[in-house]
Parts: sequence; C-alpha cells; structure tokens
Amino acid sequence: MTIDKKLLEILCCPVTKVPVKALPAATLKVLNERITAGEVKRVSGETVDSPLEEALITENGTTIYRIDAGIPVMLEDEGIPTATLGEL
Repeated sequence: MTIDKKLLEILCCPVTKVPVKALPAATLKVLNERITAGEVKRVSGETVDSPLEEALITENGTTIYRIDAGIPVMLEDEGIPTATLGEL
C-alpha cells in the first residue's frame, strides 16, 4: 500500500518539523537487511524487530519513520535515527 500523496505533502517530522518523503526502495532494502541482522534501533533505544513495508525519511535525511498499512507512524520515540546507521 502506498501513502496518499496529499497526506505526504503535509507530513513533517514531529520533532524538527522538517518535511518527509518516501524512503527509496533500494534504501529500504538495505535498512531491512540491517533490521534483520538486529543492527537498527529506534530513538527510544529499542531494537527494531521486524522489517518495514514502507517508510518515510526526513528531507534532511536524519530520521526514518515506518508506515504501517498505509498509515505513517510519526511518533518521536518510534523514529529511526540515520546517524546510527552509517551509509545506507
């Protein structure tokens, strides 16, 4: 399921207020490989335990938010900080 384009136009990071965009498929694949390996943590410090179907990333590339069944999960503690991931 793909996120509604009109919704995507108004969404932004709840912390920094930076707009978000869809995470490219190739990047999502690499992220999911790292999730499967147990290498990815949320802002809260919890390990992400299951691969993402879709995701959003802030336009400045600092935080990733998952999309569940077409609904963005834009909670601060659920974000994935990209600084801890290195090169995606």
